[in-house]
Amino acid sequence: MAIGALNDAQDQTATHEVLLEFPDNRLLIDLCGEYDRNLADIEQKLGVQIVRRGNQLSVMGEDSAREQAAGVLTALYDRLETGRSVESGDIDRELRMGQEADEAEPDGQLQMFRGGRVEIKTRKKLVEPRTEAQKAYVHSLFENELAFGIGPAGTGKTYLAVAVGVSMFITGHVDRIILSRPAVEAGEKLGYLPGDMKDKVDPYMQPLYDALNDFLPGKQLAKLLEEKRIEIAPLAFMRGRTLSNAFVVLDEAQNATTMQMKMFLTRLGEGSRMVITGDRSQVDLPRGVQSGLADAERLLKSIPKISFNYFTARDVVRHPLVAAIIEAYDADAMPA
Repeated sequence: MAIGALNDAQDQTATHEVLLEFPDNRLLIDLCGEYDRNLADIEQKLGVQIVRRGNQLSVMGEDSAREQAAGVLTALYDRLETGRSVESGDIDRELRMGQEADEAEPDGQLQMFRGGRVEIKTRKKLVEPRTEAQKAYVHSLFENELAFGIGPAGTGKTYLAVAVGVSMFITGHVDRIILSRPAVEAGEKLGYLPGDMKDKVDPYMQPLYDALNDFLPGKQLAKLLEEKRIEIAPLAFMRGRTLSNAFVVLDEAQNATTMQMKMFLTRLGEGSRMVITGDRSQVDLPRGVQSGLADAERLLKSIPKISFNYFTARDVVRHPLVAAIIEAYDADAMPA
């Protein structure tokens, strides 16, 4: 590591300050960000003050916050030394990882996954989990033939699943990617939408197209879609197929019925991996129809080599208000 902390115990005790020295001034500029916006982000989220003095950063504040800020700055500088950039999401990830490492129970579900950095390589970008729950989920996707990701919107369940699928595809571990969703009507009847069946169904599939566009160049994605090496289709179109040597994702699985879920799960063929993602709080099925996701969770949880990973509002990686909104709705749904 190219950062040297200037350890003067008496001075730090007197001023509540940590001094970090960064030998490469060019990388230090990238670390601080345009108009020091990266430093301002860390200051705002941790309640510390960061002052630049030449090639040093002085971090002042309460003991725990000061040490965490120093750790975040060190990790981000190490990232820059390896040739990667530092963006807002990278700061958010380092802040979350540090906080969750402190708060998690020693024997918790995530403890076995601590330690190394987890990266997913795609054609367009390098994807890294931003929370410990995401990190455990990515491990499960690589290690299990059937994995479930369950939790609220914005926690990266589908995005990370598609990223892992693309990574396995470009490295030759699978021959195809198949992404599916139930085309469930949520307030607007399919029959009243304009166009043919593809035009009616594509809006439901758009989040899957969006994820693929993040990981593959446009021309390559279009060619793979044309060759059907990547398929995006409604759940109903999966009936009767055997999906071999494929990475298969069922998104919005809470809107699959029990029979649809059984049908989909039994499509799993030789050399394939399957990921089921869903949010139990956003079921759009008609009243009285049981969610296939809930049934699958109940029936399959004790079967070896099937993993279940769970997310909460603290794993939301969209706008900070999204986590607050989810927590407000969850609190309102709790019995008095």
